Amino acid sequence: MRRALVIVAAGSALAACTLEPPYVRPTPAIPQTWPAGAAYPSSQAGASAEPLPSLSYREVFRDPHLQAIIDRALAGNQDLRAAMANVEIARAQYRVQRAQLLPSIEATAGATESHGPITVGGSNGTQTRLSQTARSYVADVGFTAFELDLFGRLRSLSHAAQAQYLASEAGVRAARLTLVGETAAAYLTLAADRSLLAIAEDTQTSAGKTVELTRARLAGGIAPRTDVRQAETLLEQAQSDVASLTTQVAQDRNALELLVGGPVADDELPGSVEEVDGRLAEVPAGLDSHILLRRPDVVEAEYRLRAANAQIGAARAAFFPAISLTGLAGAASPQLSALFAGRNSTWQVGGNVAQTLFAGGANVGNLALAKGERDLAVAQYQKSVQTAFREVADALARRGTIKDQLTAQTGLEAAATDSYNLEVARYREGVDPYLNTLDAQRTLYGARRSLAATRLIEAANLVTLYQSLGGDQLVDALPAPRLAKAPGKSRG
Repeated sequence: MRRALVIVAAGSALAACTLEPPYVRPTPAIPQTWPAGAAYPSSQAGASAEPLPSLSYREVFRDPHLQAIIDRALAGNQDLRAAMANVEIARAQYRVQRAQLLPSIEATAGATESHGPITVGGSNGTQTRLSQTARSYVADVGFTAFELDLFGRLRSLSHAAQAQYLASEAGVRAARLTLVGETAAAYLTLAADRSLLAIAEDTQTSAGKTVELTRARLAGGIAPRTDVRQAETLLEQAQSDVASLTTQVAQDRNALELLVGGPVADDELPGSVEEVDGRLAEVPAGLDSHILLRRPDVVEAEYRLRAANAQIGAARAAFFPAISLTGLAGAASPQLSALFAGRNSTWQVGGNVAQTLFAGGANVGNLALAKGERDLAVAQYQKSVQTAFREVADALARRGTIKDQLTAQTGLEAAATDSYNLEVARYREGVDPYLNTLDAQRTLYGARRSLAATRLIEAANLVTLYQSLGGDQLVDALPAPRLAKAPGKSRG
């Protein structure tokens, strides 16, 4: 038994290396800096050497009601809980795989009693048949078929399981970031739709008064019937929009409550998109584009790449013999009281070497499969980095022009309001036909709707930029991959 323990210790020392290819992070296939041009903010034209800024969703989303709703979503969202459960599953799988590196020691004890006839010979040559009861007791401690990981197969599988576990941790952070962004977006969408509903209700009221005016003028013989029918068209359109937006607001609330995982009180909801204006902070993005490597979905993709790289080591090790040991120490005695007496001790040590001589190319195929999966993981990693870059670039392009668009829309609404008021006055005095008033009222209605939509675009752009840059990961960034140690000398 002592020899077996010495062999196990020596085998564990020899198993410190693997046949994994040394891991090298692929060079990100993206530019070093963000795009520049007319669509982008001038402050983003070059990279900054400043350290990563302190940024959390509370600093970006300053509306206390929105902060409270996001907190509840992080605590009650079922998708996030499912992602956290996947982490527990991956952690358990890693522990199970890592345990294969150590022998599984078991203790057994047993007792046997048998009864049967025996033949006893006498001194005078006679034989006598007697009945006898025999007892035996056994107690053993040992391990069976413990694989000496001389070629790193088990260690590579353990590395792969660890990388999958760390990838699932990054996946939770990615799910958390997505949840924060989706909750904020749902909150802002509800606010914008409530603004649109209020605009439609105002237009409905205004159009109703115009219909009354045209009917009175028709009754007085100073306006044609066409004025009444034209006024009614805008009223009916506004009434249709009110009905549609009432449904949309209810659906927006349902979507928000699904993200939160429970009901949201009326006093927690925004009355309009104008209410949240000024409660969203700017997101700094004047940084080197390689901060995207700290985005949780990119980190998740890199850990999956590391897992695929480790699987190559396990596939290579399959070409070498598998060596296993069995060791057993214990005691056997016909009497329980004498079971652990020194003269009753037993031990057994055995070894086994297995080498596949012919497998129809299975090992070669498995190695090719592992390399193919590694190449696939490389492509998926590069795609995740490129997607992240594109998302940030799109958000920056929107950010670079949204202020100008908002200013223009605000001016358009002001001009449309003044034009409408002038046309109403001119129609009352009989200077202009009603068609001019109708056009002015329709223009005002469209301008107000466009301004509310533009406010939503501006607010949603900050949410998108916060999310695409990695959100809280700018502060609580994931640690550097913990499998970065050299995997040992490669053997083939």
